[in-house]
Amino acid sequence: MATSLSVSRLLSSSSSATSISIAKPLLSPTFTAPLSFTRSLAPNLSLKSNTRRSITLSATRSFSTTITSAISVGDKLPDSTLSYLDPATNDVKTVTVSSLTAGKKTIIFAVPGAFTPTCSQKHVPGFVSKAGELRSKGVDVIACVSVNDAFVMEAWRKDLGINDEVMLLSDGNGEFTGKLGVELDLRDKPVGLGVRSRRYAILAEDGVVKVLNLEEGGAFTNSSAEDMLKAL
Repeated sequence: MATSLSVSRLLSSSSSATSISIAKPLLSPTFTAPLSFTRSLAPNLSLKSNTRRSITLSATRSFSTTITSAISVGDKLPDSTLSYLDPATNDVKTVTVSSLTAGKKTIIFAVPGAFTPTCSQKHVPGFVSKAGELRSKGVDVIACVSVNDAFVMEAWRKDLGINDEVMLLSDGNGEFTGKLGVELDLRDKPVGLGVRSRRYAILAEDGVVKVLNLEEGGAFTNSSAEDMLKAL
């Protein structure tokens, strides 16, 4: 049985419309071909009938995305052990999240990976340049967390020319990232990044989350130093 589907699109300077018509054979008056939108995340919108014939048409539509995590504003940050390389001794040392946050106003922000473009060119440098302003507003600790080992984080620190403006901390096993529920699974990507962390920025006071700016994956829209300054 054949079903024909035609699509026409009318454009004007002020509006656009898409018309869809379905012609059904006269021999099958009871045949129906309900249509369903099968993809909703791009300017290309796919339409297909239950007969598995599909077409693609251009359309413009806005959608909302719900970003979830295991942590929320008002929650206590889970304790975890992070590591870093002591530049004076080249020894790997550890620090706990609780020691970074207890009795302090702390900003912890995360990046998907050391040496990656947005992280190296925008995210971390932004916090380095705004560190003075953030501390003038009462911030005691500014720490960047990534699922990289301590040696990579130290090499990255040197490459960026960071002194003590921002701590670069390793969550090498993804323990803290997992407790927050912000894993970013990149194992299916050609570059083989494995499981990393989504980008976020957290403001905690005495370990309690006051601001949580969580990005979708590695996007960079609301977790910058400027965003945190506005929240203080």
